[in-house]
Amino acid sequence: MLKPLFYLMLLFQTILASAQVKTAKNINYAGNQLQANTLNIYYKQDSVKDKPVLVFIHGGSWSSGKKETYWWLGRNFARKGIVTVIINYPLAPHAQYKKMAADCALAIKWVKANIRSYGASGEQIFLMGHSAGGHLAELINADPQYFQEAGIKNPLKGLILNDPFGLDIYEYLTQAEKDHYYYDFLRTFSNQPETWKLASPLNYVNNIKNPHLLLYGGKTYDAIRLQTPRLYEKLKDLNIPAEVKEIKGKSHVPMISQMILGGNALYKEIIKFISTTQ
Repeated sequence: MLKPLFYLMLLFQTILASAQVKTAKNINYAGNQLQANTLNIYYKQDSVKDKPVLVFIHGGSWSSGKKETYWWLGRNFARKGIVTVIINYPLAPHAQYKKMAADCALAIKWVKANIRSYGASGEQIFLMGHSAGGHLAELINADPQYFQEAGIKNPLKGLILNDPFGLDIYEYLTQAEKDHYYYDFLRTFSNQPETWKLASPLNYVNNIKNPHLLLYGGKTYDAIRLQTPRLYEKLKDLNIPAEVKEIKGKSHVPMISQMILGGNALYKEIIKFISTTQ
């Protein structure tokens, strides 16, 4: 007899929690009028100050995707006490990887300077990326030129890479089948192998100082299943705190789409990582 009442109360609590999450939309982080340089912030309006902040860089083969698609990620994390920033960045063919990375660094600079207004601490910035977003996240973290150009020291407390593609884009492009994906990627990385090396985060591992949580799918692309554990091993050799987890049965897109559900197990993993890294 109590079950209908229980589920009604649970539904009410879920709706109430969602209503408490505020959204600040389309804030420009680069001092221009471009939609490609905007971000959305998801935060719970309460009395808690200095919350951690998670910045998310979306995937999409460096040529597609937008911040609005991931509203559920922002709301789910915000309900769990983490202020979340979802960013846009310029895409191919209008931009190549260096411009994308430079603008992602500018977004982090904006967050550090302004996130206190939304209840979070600029000293507790975590960066998460999926697919191409994982590549850009690690690139700006490992290659010091991007934060140097932005005029700040690397402020990232830790990284969460969700099925990151392109950690060694040189290896991928020199070995991959020349299909439509290959030629799409050339719009981002050019047809110059030397540029592919410069664009590969694994070539800058010796610069990394911050803890990492690495997640990849058991059924994802071969390059991800090879390169993600390789990054983990390199970090461990450098005594950098790192965890790697293979998510059984998951292919590439489901590695992020599974997080539409707020009870998905990856939230527990990520929140544990954030709370223990502070």
